Amino acid sequence: MLHISAVQEVTDELEQAVEYLLPQLSRSAPPLSRSDLEEIVSGEATTLLVARDDALSPEERAAITNGAGQQARPQPATEGSDNPDGPIVGMLTLVTFRLPTGVRSWVEDVVTDTNLRGRGTASALIKAAIDLASSAGARTVDLTSRPSREAANRLYVRVGFKLRETNVYRYSLEP
Repeated sequence: MLHISAVQEVTDELEQAVEYLLPQLSRSAPPLSRSDLEEIVSGEATTLLVARDDALSPEERAAITNGAGQQARPQPATEGSDNPDGPIVGMLTLVTFRLPTGVRSWVEDVVTDTNLRGRGTASALIKAAIDLASSAGARTVDLTSRPSREAANRLYVRVGFKLRETNVYRYSLEP
């Protein structure tokens, strides 16, 4: 069974899970330090949601590996996590902010363990984010996704997002 929760504090387990999941989302994203995670978790505008799965089989728990096929994050000797809700298998960040036109929310960095996709984890994370945004009074929830991420784009439509006719521009501040 999946359990979705907002992270309240940075733990070693969270740090290991993010270290494991982030490269599955973006190969170019630099690793996050513990202080980076603490800034995200304590931020007024950001909510880090994690998905835990307490129904993983031993084989599925063993599949939580990195691209080289080696265990990416240590699994405690108990049922894969020292949390009774199971190991962290996915995450997303919800950003909620006030603008002159109202409260808005934005979903970013949705990722689920590559080895466990297709189990409804991302859908559960998205639905939890929508509920939080609604509770915060947001008028809309936006997200972006590259066209090449076909499965993710189908998921977003399936849970009710509509493709907008808009242009997205980016100004890079990195050298």
